[in-house]
Amino acid sequence: MSVQEYLDKYMLSRKIEDAVNAAVRAKAPDPVLFISNHMKKSIPSVITKIKARQILDSRGIPTVEVDLYTNKGMFRAAAPSGAPSEMYGAVELRDGDNGKYLGKGVSKAVKNINEKISEALTGMDPTLQSQIDHAMTDLDKTENKGDLGANAILAVSIAACKAGAAEKDVPLYKHIADLYGKPGPVLPVPAITVISGGKHAGNNLAVQEIMILPVGANTFKEAMQMASETYHHLKAVITEKHGSAGCNVGEDGGFAPNISSFTEVLDLVKEAIDRAGYNDRIKLAMDVAATDFCIGKKYDLDFKAPNKSGQNFKTGEDMIEMYNRLCTDYPVVSIEDPFDKDDWEHTKLFSSLGICQVVGGDLLMSNPKRLEKARQDSVCNALLLKVNQIGTVTEAIEVVKMAKDANWGVVTSHRCGETEDSFIADLAVGLATGQIKAGAPCRGERLVKYNQLLRIEEELGDQAVYAGESWRSP
Repeated sequence: MSVQEYLDKYMLSRKIEDAVNAAVRAKAPDPVLFISNHMKKSIPSVITKIKARQILDSRGIPTVEVDLYTNKGMFRAAAPSGAPSEMYGAVELRDGDNGKYLGKGVSKAVKNINEKISEALTGMDPTLQSQIDHAMTDLDKTENKGDLGANAILAVSIAACKAGAAEKDVPLYKHIADLYGKPGPVLPVPAITVISGGKHAGNNLAVQEIMILPVGANTFKEAMQMASETYHHLKAVITEKHGSAGCNVGEDGGFAPNISSFTEVLDLVKEAIDRAGYNDRIKLAMDVAATDFCIGKKYDLDFKAPNKSGQNFKTGEDMIEMYNRLCTDYPVVSIEDPFDKDDWEHTKLFSSLGICQVVGGDLLMSNPKRLEKARQDSVCNALLLKVNQIGTVTEAIEVVKMAKDANWGVVTSHRCGETEDSFIADLAVGLATGQIKAGAPCRGERLVKYNQLLRIEEELGDQAVYAGESWRSP
């Protein structure tokens, strides 16, 4: 074949001429580079290869990482991981070989990606997120993604989402907003963990997290400054009252002083806010994770203190009275999982009081069926969005739509087993959830989310919108 025949066969002369004309119009300072990029963009991108591996999350427990390849490059994603007892959410596939990683290896999930999912998705357009996600759920054929593993499916789904954004040559949050069908990205109010307890820390505090919400900030950048300063003032307060040992941190970076009183720990945070000078500009939130200390129909607030366990039982009515008092005495505006995951009765009763935002985490598990039941029965008024509980980007978008249609708040959330993947930062902005919970301003796997949000705000410039006082309905 001659050169001219080759050019004619692939219509290269026309394509090259178009690229040169584009370079001239753009007055490109480096025409060779411009023409190269222009021609690369003109080629429709498809998924060419998917490669998975086992890595470790922030707890030292295996999780799944994926490299997804298209004509445009390689796109990496890692699946976050939560508690193993999440019976109403999508199922993480673990190996069960106690001789390796205490049975928590994910080589089966990795194999499913490399041998099954890769074959099914190769050749697909990465911009067609719903088609990619449906192809994987159809391949799995189970309601809870237990065959291929939600950890396998989610890692691929996130990687494909990143590839789709690259194909469209737009930021990831913009691509997610397009998938959602609603323009107008919003920077969320960060729910910053400052105190850790429950199963996330080795102290005697029953409540899992105390968080601060800088709703009075004007920008996300200012919100992070307020949160960081308050966090460090809290460190000083705890050191003065409980010694330096009280400043050890839990799994998500919050301080873990060895105290059990809800009011005592809230007093510490309140004093830190006062020292930082942010009274009235910072509100408080709690993740009680009450399922962890529900015994029968009562709640053991001393479940972590062996010598006291069983002596401080509270009924559901007692818990409502306690929450009511805390919201009155402190600027608590949001409480997550105030009751057991199956205690719909008391959750509904507490929510009906309208005292604060009541977030369904363990209660809902990002499960659309449980969300619909809670929505119809007015059980709570906010969704905790954990993408690994539902398993795909497409399904995450759908549950957010359900929550917003009910005028609920939405909190985009990290997991206790996190990675250096910052995807949920773009997800929160693209879906305009208004709230993000990603841990303390401490520990790299938490800060990577907040730092990405700082970059997004900088990129948006004058178009950046911070949820602020509109954190529940941005």
